[in-house]
Amino acid sequence: MKGGQVACRGDKKGNIHAGIGKASFDADKIADNLNSFIVAINKQKPASAKGRYIKNAALSLTMSPAVKLDVVALADIK
Repeated sequence: MKGGQVACRGDKKGNIHAGIGKASFDADKIADNLNSFIVAINKQKPASAKGRYIKNAALSLTMSPAVKLDVVALADIK
């Protein structure tokens, strides 16, 4: 993510799907990638948009249940 390459996709309902790491990554690399991804998403917020831009967020592995993230804290990441 920090290298400038962000690969993500969106669906019809406004969900954004992106890979932020692999099993071989250590926790610091995954946290850095998540922070970089959130910053990239927050930069895309139009000036005319009011309120929260990110309404829900969850992090999951391929074959595991999702963990919900605190969207208030995500909005403050810069």
